[in-house]
Amino acid sequence: MGLFDKLAELGEQLNQAANDISKTTITDYGEPVYSLYTARDLTDIHWRINVTDEQEQLKYYTKSSFFQLKGETDIMDAEDRVIAHLEKKPFSLHEIHYVQMANGQEITLSNELFHIVDDITNIEELGWQMRGNFISLHFNLVDQNEQPLATVSRKMVSLHDKYCIGIYQPQYEDVIVAIVIQLEKMLEDRRQNQSSSDD
Repeated sequence: MGLFDKLAELGEQLNQAANDISKTTITDYGEPVYSLYTARDLTDIHWRINVTDEQEQLKYYTKSSFFQLKGETDIMDAEDRVIAHLEKKPFSLHEIHYVQMANGQEITLSNELFHIVDDITNIEELGWQMRGNFISLHFNLVDQNEQPLATVSRKMVSLHDKYCIGIYQPQYEDVIVAIVIQLEKMLEDRRQNQSSSDD
């Protein structure tokens, strides 16, 4: 097999991987039970993220310090109770992020390295995975049995960095929201790092 044949085969494998990752959970598993929506409040200096339901009622919001190396954020419910605390590990090759739920449950998000077209984040303590495509900005959160927990997609025509979260397993809503907000913070870090490297 020649070099060009190997390159063509690699190209086909990359295309197939992109297609597999980009499958929508709706296509594969049907409609979610319900959806939530996240949007950044651009008037807030801490870039507050609001999470609303389908009737645009506030369900959760974030409280963050503006200047923090560890990216500490609290997620509050609509009654101002803390449901989760988020942190990131500074200078981590695997983009390690931590979630501590209000009940004391600790969760680590860690990106797998060396994926070209897809992105896989392991939620280690739960055996869950977030699989996404940063080109299409679509992500699927699946449990240890490959069943969908949520699908996350960015609304392309949005001034507020808005995402839709399709919830498939409502009993995990608070954990799913915490993971999705941590995902958004990871994406924002990447955008900032990319823009600073382009300068």
